[in-house]
Amino acid sequence: MLHENLNLKAGLRGLAVAAGVALAAGLSGGSADAADKTFRMATGWSGGPLMEIGAKAFAENVATLSGGRMEVEVFPGGTLGPALKVSETVQQGIADMGHTWPGYDWGADPTSVLFGGYAGSFDTERMLHWLYRGGGVELWEQWRRDEFNLVGMPLFIRTAEAFLHSRKPVKTLEDLKGLKLRTAGAWLEMARDMGAAPVTTPGGEVYTALELGTIDATEWGTLYENISPGFHRVTKYVIIPGVHQPTAPFELVVNLDVWNELSDQDKAIIREAAFVTTMNSWLTVGQEDAKALEFFRSEGNEIIELAPEVQYKAREMGQKWADEQAKDRPFFSEVLESQRAFEELWKDAGRYRNVKTPE
Repeated sequence: MLHENLNLKAGLRGLAVAAGVALAAGLSGGSADAADKTFRMATGWSGGPLMEIGAKAFAENVATLSGGRMEVEVFPGGTLGPALKVSETVQQGIADMGHTWPGYDWGADPTSVLFGGYAGSFDTERMLHWLYRGGGVELWEQWRRDEFNLVGMPLFIRTAEAFLHSRKPVKTLEDLKGLKLRTAGAWLEMARDMGAAPVTTPGGEVYTALELGTIDATEWGTLYENISPGFHRVTKYVIIPGVHQPTAPFELVVNLDVWNELSDQDKAIIREAAFVTTMNSWLTVGQEDAKALEFFRSEGNEIIELAPEVQYKAREMGQKWADEQAKDRPFFSEVLESQRAFEELWKDAGRYRNVKTPE
């Protein structure tokens, strides 16, 4: 792929500009005065980082890398179709492409959770390495084509999420009993098994549900991402770390007919725009997360760290859930085996990469 040969030292925004000049001049041969291809993009978001440094940043990168020949028109969640069903909206041709989280399709195929992250996943750095150097992207694309008749690839990635913004203190397994929490993906089942009362609610409805007490708590994004929805104004407690979601890759899905009409050069531009956007999101979210705890404290929130028993139990349940899914799902098993082989390869990384420092 093109991104394997690009120099990241100049910074990803600078990279996008430099690569755009080269690609526009050397590949496209088209006019930069006006777009000759316009794509309608459905999203699952009304705003926030997923929109700004995800979908909209991708659109900017496509325009830059194509020298202005290609334009992505980004629509907020619910405009072109249901926010939780972006892949269906794209599959049906209502949108040309979409920005979503693959885990929303876990009901149709649990394999989606392996790409979107779950309680048994490795961290985001390892996920990025597995995706881009360990064969994950190729498995992802095969899965979307075979199971959904779509083209899929990573677009945006989170660090570990916050576990909950909650109206009630949550620290132990006992505290989870009966807790009405908003979540999605495989964690619905696992949270229920841990005694909680989980529901799935589109992002635009979560604040009101918390404010009215319809739910007690929500997980959504990382500490930084959760500032813009304002959950801190209607909850008192911030619960960390996000054991349910150690990483969360998001996704670009493209209608297969739309994709097949593109030249190889234009496909390469879209792939590169998705890669640049994903790497930039990781760097941005990580930096902003580092500032976010102090923000929540300043707003009067109390920070609670989950007891070790909860953290161990969540990962144990995630691994057990994956083992069960793999028993009668050959492709799920193939992806899981790939991820676990990667973990085995990286098992000593902490020894040769981390230098101990005095506390």
